[in-house]
Amino acid sequence: MGEFELIRNFFAAAPCAQGGVGVALGIGDDCALLDVPFGEQMAISTDTLVAGVHFADPCDPFLLGQRALAVAASDLAAMGATPLAFTLALTLPTVEAGWLEAFARGLNLMAQACDLRLVGGDTTRGPLSLTLTVFGRVPKGLALSRSGARPGDLVCVGAELGNAAGALPLVLNQRSTTPDIAQPLLAHYWSPTPQLALGQALRGKATSALDISDGLLADCGHIARASKVGLQIDNHRLPMSLALQTFLGKADAQRAALSGGDDYVLAFTLPGAELPALLAAGWTIYVVGRVIEGLGVYLLDEAGQDITPDQRGYQHFHA
Repeated sequence: MGEFELIRNFFAAAPCAQGGVGVALGIGDDCALLDVPFGEQMAISTDTLVAGVHFADPCDPFLLGQRALAVAASDLAAMGATPLAFTLALTLPTVEAGWLEAFARGLNLMAQACDLRLVGGDTTRGPLSLTLTVFGRVPKGLALSRSGARPGDLVCVGAELGNAAGALPLVLNQRSTTPDIAQPLLAHYWSPTPQLALGQALRGKATSALDISDGLLADCGHIARASKVGLQIDNHRLPMSLALQTFLGKADAQRAALSGGDDYVLAFTLPGAELPALLAAGWTIYVVGRVIEGLGVYLLDEAGQDITPDQRGYQHFHA
């Protein structure tokens, strides 16, 4: 099967590739054409996932299709952007119709859940990897960034932490557990839910934001550096699922929540005055700390003592 036949059979015919609002021209030409309304800006992000580094190899292609797009779409959530479209560059060692069919189904399912349209990409032969570029739109001047946190702000997250890290021993077949414990952990790993609606709700309210991919402590470090402030995280306030704590025990569950990575949950700073209205509107928000003068991220125990670990999260190219 040639490249163009592969694209036609498995991707161009998918429901998520049939165009939609904001897509003036999709798959079929040298470039896609996207429309952005007057007064809005385009948000663009690219993610690459490599077999054996970012996901187990081999793995279920349907689940991989879901996860790959969710990881990319989470960056749009972090900016408060409305999803628009995406491209896919797929490198395959061999062409297997069954694998591609399952992968395309998972990809399409997540695309429809995120309201993203497939508008192009590329295929080539080589070690399995996926590169997805997502496009969104956001009102000019209202995009969330990492650089606006101010002393006195609350440090918040939008969901429980650590579930994906807790799932990793299950994904790698290193451990097993009962279905009631395994299912919620594995679901978070393979099908994270980008917090797109929360990101949009935080526009004009949050002073900084990002999505947690490398661990809460490591990613909060990006906010601290960009905003030139300090962030204090309260270890005893970490939101963790019962499944995670049952599977790992409390201490290891806390480590997973702090530095495990792959959460794809929003972390953001928020003036205290903004919190009541957001909670009253039904948003799930956990306050895990506060912004202070200084620089860096500090983990405190219940007595207020500094217990910041040396290892703060996943690091690419770290020896």
